[in-house]
Amino acid sequence: MQTEKVIDHIVNWLKEYAINAKMEGFVIGISGGIDSAVTSTLCAKTGLDLLCLEMPIHQAPSQVSRAMNHINWLRTNFSRVSMHQMELTPVFDGLVNAFPPVENESDRFMSLANTRARLRMTSLYYFAALKKYLVAGTGNKIEDFGVGFFTKYGDGGVDLSPIADLMKSEVYEIARYLGLNQELIEAAPTDGLWGDDRTDEDQIGASYDELEWAMKMQHKKTDISNFNTGEKRVFEIYTRLNKINQHKMQPIPVCEIPVQLKG
Repeated sequence: MQTEKVIDHIVNWLKEYAINAKMEGFVIGISGGIDSAVTSTLCAKTGLDLLCLEMPIHQAPSQVSRAMNHINWLRTNFSRVSMHQMELTPVFDGLVNAFPPVENESDRFMSLANTRARLRMTSLYYFAALKKYLVAGTGNKIEDFGVGFFTKYGDGGVDLSPIADLMKSEVYEIARYLGLNQELIEAAPTDGLWGDDRTDEDQIGASYDELEWAMKMQHKKTDISNFNTGEKRVFEIYTRLNKINQHKMQPIPVCEIPVQLKG
């Protein structure tokens, strides 16, 4: 990958899109992960306003500290970066208490994890509307178009996606080129939606490198009979998630009414 040229291309695309939309800049949620760190830096390089939101909800201290360290790095290196820290834990807890109880608490774990992401999306759009900013998405290609590892109308609810055509390995390559904090590069990827230390790999069952390989094999329509046991396991994980999460990746289905029924 021609890293410098890719960076320039994304930065120019972001700036042109914002100017054409007559918007003042960008707002982004900083999670303490590599994707939001790279995306926020690319936004900052446009020279337009960038508002970084840090929105903990029962968050691990290490994630909060990485997020704040990155925001401080951005503010040191770019003049038009601002930040706001919103402790959303009491808001989330209040919302959970308003929901009716369920017999088995484990049944609603996934729903509540996604609720966290949607609460953050609501906060991002509050500031976006207030300040005429665009909400910048942080999803990479594997997450957005491979396995659908994002929350619909949560972290998937954005105005534009600067890194959605980049594999995770390419995101890391850009991070190193940009000189981002080493702790971001070394941290295990996690969506931070569970209030514990589980990683993306723990949830998915495969690493991003493995998923990238599977995505390439699917596009090539490779004969899986030649795969070894481990490769077959990874490919099955990828294809299963790709299939069941198509509802996230495809446009919302519209029920089209036959013309004769409207006459």
